[in-house]
Amino acid sequence: MTYILAIDQGTTSSRAILFDANMKVKAVAQEEFEQHFPASGWVEHDPADLWSTVVATSRAVVERAKVQAKDIAAIGITNQRETTLVWDRKTGEPIHRAIVWQDRRTSEMCQRLKAGGHEPMVTEKTGLLLDPYFSGTKLAWLLNTVDGARARAEAGDLLFGTVDSFLIWKLTGGQVHATDATNAARTLIYNIREGRWDEEICQLLNIPISMLPEVRDCAADFGHASADLLGREIPIYGVAGDQQAATIGQACFQPGMMKSTYGTGCFALLNTGETPVASQNRLLTTIAYQFGGTPTYALEGSIFIAGAVVQWLRDGLKIIGNAADTQPLANQADPAQDVVLVPAFVGLGAPYWNADCRGAVYGLTRNSGPAEMAKAALESVGYQTRDLLEAMRADWGGAARGVLRVDGGMTASDWAMQFLSDIIGAPVDRPQVLETTAMGAAWLAGSRAGVYPDADGFAKGWALERRFEPAMDKATRDAKYARWQRAVSATLAV
Repeated sequence: MTYILAIDQGTTSSRAILFDANMKVKAVAQEEFEQHFPASGWVEHDPADLWSTVVATSRAVVERAKVQAKDIAAIGITNQRETTLVWDRKTGEPIHRAIVWQDRRTSEMCQRLKAGGHEPMVTEKTGLLLDPYFSGTKLAWLLNTVDGARARAEAGDLLFGTVDSFLIWKLTGGQVHATDATNAARTLIYNIREGRWDEEICQLLNIPISMLPEVRDCAADFGHASADLLGREIPIYGVAGDQQAATIGQACFQPGMMKSTYGTGCFALLNTGETPVASQNRLLTTIAYQFGGTPTYALEGSIFIAGAVVQWLRDGLKIIGNAADTQPLANQADPAQDVVLVPAFVGLGAPYWNADCRGAVYGLTRNSGPAEMAKAALESVGYQTRDLLEAMRADWGGAARGVLRVDGGMTASDWAMQFLSDIIGAPVDRPQVLETTAMGAAWLAGSRAGVYPDADGFAKGWALERRFEPAMDKATRDAKYARWQRAVSATLAV
């Protein structure tokens, strides 16, 4: 049994990737699913779509690789974080669509809790801010809104889970209701210092603790996927939220190492070791990974719109046919124009945490066109990343000034990565294996199954594909970033 199946359940698609004994990608299967937008700022997924695409891609990748279920040693799961599901303990039927991490429907609830003076307590215990991004207020909304949900939850008939928990429950035929420490740390109701669900916060949000999953290490026994999936039972040995899985996949095991993942959103994590660092700059304190019952902590900055801004160029403005078109288009932009796009389509994440502001474009002229918009869209990702790194440097000092390891779909754009290096004034390293999120999940499962090496051995195998060095002079860099900061201030003021 020399293969590891990584299930990567993301925001817009589910993927299954089969890794061989040398941690090389053997085959990939991917399937997109529908996004639901029932109201402004609301984003939902049909839980049946999440499950069916995971099953379909898992079966497809095994068939594509021409291997058998008996060849697969273990399964690792990585997932979109904070997305919230509630289902019936007996039937497995969800009571509502999944409320996606991007969803902003609980903004007013968060404002009321802030006005009540609760945020310092919540931040001290969870490392998070009172923002609709996290699962806790989404869960409270479901219990408060869906007919009969609260009574059923208090009677012990309903279960809560992030996507990983839902998949584990479905894969094991309802035998295991569990999550890992990294996903628990994103719920707003998990005490990351004490390693347990927090009774005080659960009481504040009126959430019955009985509906919450058991929290385990990232590399642990999460039960067995039933034979219904691939024809034989296969152990689930690894689970981590997507950004933490990418941190693991990038081998950021030493304090001071940083990675930034560019998918739908952008998420930068800085390993801070075994001591949680309280941010003074509205970053999140979170768990990077947990082994042997001991958490390793990180500072995290979350950008809600990264790759999604390219999707907007394609699907909203219809000025590109596919994501790859942005690079040649950006190269055609008039250098005399300095168009700035603030992609606050669902508010702004770190370090601003404003759920109510919306996107804006500055510096338009009669000559501005698709090329200038494409350039501004790609630049917006670099600017937002610098916002995060500036905050990390302030919180953790000069150690956060090193190389930035990057991964995710947008890193395929040399233009975007060069601008990123230019605007942050630091080297940007793109690895040979861009599937770092899935690789992190695979390594967790494979190391526990005895197929892959330990953390030190894994880190030695990390390989560079290309390093981007800053080529922009400091005066230009500072002037461009100052213009971005003025644009953000103007956006927040509206």
